[in-house]
Parts: sequence; structure tokens; C-alpha cells
Amino acid sequence: MAQGTPFQQKVWAALQTIPCGEVRTYTDIAVQIGHPSSARAVANACGKNPYAPEVPCHRVIRSDGSIGGYSAEGGSEKKRAMLREEGVHID
Repeated sequence: MAQGTPFQQKVWAALQTIPCGEVRTYTDIAVQIGHPSSARAVANACGKNPYAPEVPCHRVIRSDGSIGGYSAEGGSEKKRAMLREEGVHID
């Protein structure tokens, strides 16, 4: 991954560990990469992911269980549809 800051690259690498059909929260990813108080920065890195959907930022949701954003074309509804195709249903 040539693009992105070192922090973004850590986030994007962590996203690649989320199996199809599963989700993680922004906080989960922050903890995984060793920055437990950086959930908002993780969300921002997801929003700047130039490799979607190959780097699956659509598998990251908010801690309250809501869908969160998706910066690629189609927005949150596209994210919801992609998750649904993987067997994950978020209301």
C-alpha cells in the first residue's frame, strides 16, 4: 500500500484481517493497532481508504452497533448492502 500515512496504513492492514461475514468496531481496530483511544482517527482512515472494497472498510461499524459511514459511491446504503451480501444485517 503505497498511499497513506503510517497510521492509515496500519488501519488498512488491520481491516484486511476482518473475515468476510464479520464486523469490527472502530474502537476494536484502534485497540488492534495499539492506539486504543484513536477510534475517531480510525474512522477517518477508513473514510480515506483508496483500496475499498478490497481493503474492507465496509466491515467496520460504530460501537453502538449502527452502520457508520461509507465514503465510497453509494454511501451507507452501499455499505449496508455489501454487509448484507456477506450475511451481516445491521439495522
